[in-house]
Amino acid sequence: MDSKSKLCFALGTDHAGFSYKEAINKFLLSSGYETKDFGTFSNDSVDYPKFVKPAAEAVALGLCDFGIVLGGSGNGEAMAANKIKGVRCALCWSVETAKLAKRHNNANVLSIGQRQVSIDLAILIIESWITEKFEGGRHKRRIEMLDSDM
Repeated sequence: MDSKSKLCFALGTDHAGFSYKEAINKFLLSSGYETKDFGTFSNDSVDYPKFVKPAAEAVALGLCDFGIVLGGSGNGEAMAANKIKGVRCALCWSVETAKLAKRHNNANVLSIGQRQVSIDLAILIIESWITEKFEGGRHKRRIEMLDSDM
């Protein structure tokens, strides 16, 4: 078993990100990762906090290593995820924003807007974010400030 098969990803979305969540889940599983799907499970209109918060909580509690949340724009989903202490959710729309989210912010949750990027780009964003490494250094101090009550 290689090391990446040990990584688990929490997934959460509303109806506007449902089809990407399904495709991303298949991609992650076929790449040897584990997933926990917190829904939603159809295109029927739902309220995103009901699905995004449990996914973010799974990351904060250590039940999953990382999270991916989705919606139409990804904005509300990032806001909901960032309400959970210990979560650093980054809204990404390009490979570069995903790399920087990991390098500089050590983002443990990624938010993507299904109406903003193609599924091919979404997968590239995820691949880049997964493989990128946190730089530490001056960024570590800033992350510690985020994680504290300042």
